[in-house]
Amino acid sequence: MKTITRRTALKAFASAPVAAAMAWTPAEADQAQRRAQQALAEAGRQGAPYQPKFFTAHEYATVGVLVDLIVPRDERSGSATDAGVPEFMDFMMIDQPRRQTAMRGGLALIDRACEERFDKRFVDCDDAQRRALLDDIAFPAKATPAMSHAVAFFTSFRDLTASGFWSSKMGVDDLRYIGNAYVREWKGCPDEALRKLGVSYEAD
Repeated sequence: MKTITRRTALKAFASAPVAAAMAWTPAEADQAQRRAQQALAEAGRQGAPYQPKFFTAHEYATVGVLVDLIVPRDERSGSATDAGVPEFMDFMMIDQPRRQTAMRGGLALIDRACEERFDKRFVDCDDAQRRALLDDIAFPAKATPAMSHAVAFFTSFRDLTASGFWSSKMGVDDLRYIGNAYVREWKGCPDEALRKLGVSYEAD
């Protein structure tokens, strides 16, 4: 196993300020989502797994574990990996050098933190160890200064995970958004909602 020094991880991460480097537009997210879904569909037709365009095999595995800790599968919908979030992120990195550096450096920091604590990389840790690390970086107000770089990375990574999941078909279904659906017979606002608002249809 190749050892990642803290200096190497910080150097890669600090060369691209994460807040700026990991920023994206709705148009970029939409394009990445479409390209990811097309690539997944093509891989499915060929009966082969998706081959990442940017991530190394190890990084891709790390991303898969991380995103599923952020959006796990539940009784309502599938997980982030079920929705194609790692593939979405892969396409978000293409032709974006600053974003690539921030992502690669951030993943290296996560690995380094696990190596210092548990003597193994993030994907090789058990669930309790992974969650122990995330508890230290997922809540900026509670984090120690020593974890500031990892906190900044995880905050942006979590936002990117959310964008990937809720821009997917599975994510939209999870929101149960109906949109401009035709209502055959409108009977007015439900009584429960009226009571909550403190209003009624009755005339004064």
